[in-house]
Amino acid sequence: MVQTARKSISLTGDESPKGQARTSYLESMRLIERLHRRMLDVIKMELDARSVSNINSVQALLLFNIGDHELTAGELRSRGYYMGSNVSYNLKKLVEAGYLEHQRAAHDKRAVRIRVSDKGAEICRFLGDLYDRQVDKIIGDGPLGREGMGAMNDSLRALERFWSDELRFVF
Repeated sequence: MVQTARKSISLTGDESPKGQARTSYLESMRLIERLHRRMLDVIKMELDARSVSNINSVQALLLFNIGDHELTAGELRSRGYYMGSNVSYNLKKLVEAGYLEHQRAAHDKRAVRIRVSDKGAEICRFLGDLYDRQVDKIIGDGPLGREGMGAMNDSLRALERFWSDELRFVF
């Protein structure tokens, strides 16, 4: 029984076409997760370089994704701007630190609208600068080039559609 369980999570061993596809799929899942963590590490490094210690990389990314929009917490999740389960905690911390402003929605007093403050906009600007530097490196002489970046995004969008369809059929 344990042998079967170990085989089912193995990345190697099955050389059949289905086994090779499974290996590639599982490797993609691990890479996506690892890439997200690496991106957060790069953001953290940038925060540290600028002596910003009262927010973390997830919160900085959240600010960047909000940008010029005014949203509710529910809209953050539905638009895919936030991946964590503790959005309320992070929003509260960002409001307390002065990076976000909030106010009750006029039409529904239960809903709170949030927007980036001037202090939060500074974080958005330096993350935008970071991304611009990275684009120059990765597309210029970097590993992907414009075509590679486009092909990668097409593949990731196709995977997102697949997973979205899977969710629709489950629920």
